[in-house]
Amino acid sequence: MEEKLEALCESVQNAEDVGGLQHATEKLRDYYTISHVVYHWVNSVGERFGAGTYNQDWVDRYVEKDYLRMDPVILGCLQRFNPVDWKELDWSSRAARAFYREAVDYGVGNQGLSIPIRGPSGQFALFTVSDNSDDFAWATFVDQNMRDLMIIAHEFNKKALEFERGGDSAPAPALSPRELAAMAYLAKGMSRAQAAKEMEISEHTLRVYIEAARHKLGALNTTHAVARALSRGLIVV
Repeated sequence: MEEKLEALCESVQNAEDVGGLQHATEKLRDYYTISHVVYHWVNSVGERFGAGTYNQDWVDRYVEKDYLRMDPVILGCLQRFNPVDWKELDWSSRAARAFYREAVDYGVGNQGLSIPIRGPSGQFALFTVSDNSDDFAWATFVDQNMRDLMIIAHEFNKKALEFERGGDSAPAPALSPRELAAMAYLAKGMSRAQAAKEMEISEHTLRVYIEAARHKLGALNTTHAVARALSRGLIVV
């Protein structure tokens, strides 16, 4: 078992960029045979990044609705230092219950465990595992794997801090004028509909440009792509 934990940690330690962390979350999900593994962090200058197995539709929905402001998991973990089972959080408000139902509908899972992690200069991160299972099965999974999950969570954070200290040494990718424009409009806070209108294209065509930029930037989602474009000086707001 220790050898397997060491191998799982090595998959995180060997990551050379966020794409490597993404691969590590997929490997962990498959090893534990659960629905999702997600690592989300906010670095010392407020940039948000993530690596994980949630489907892109849920990520886009989460960003579109700005759920970060009211997500009971985020809000609850900001006040805690120990691992948090989602059942321990406050789901009493109508908005929280609606958010939970929607997350389940998007495949996030009805059970979850989040491990808060705090680093230097205000860095905050969450390592989360989730699944669709009954209470007994989930409690058994958590009891059997809590120690290893905490170790793995801190390996993710250690690697993220290395990325922050070392920066991104890869050369800035060449984005087309349309891809740059799409990133710039989103960085200014425009919706996809507004950006498409400014560019005089359809939202479907806009999505093509966004996805092309995201791929070139090695980003996991649109928010991450915008952050990378800004940090590399490709766009200015």
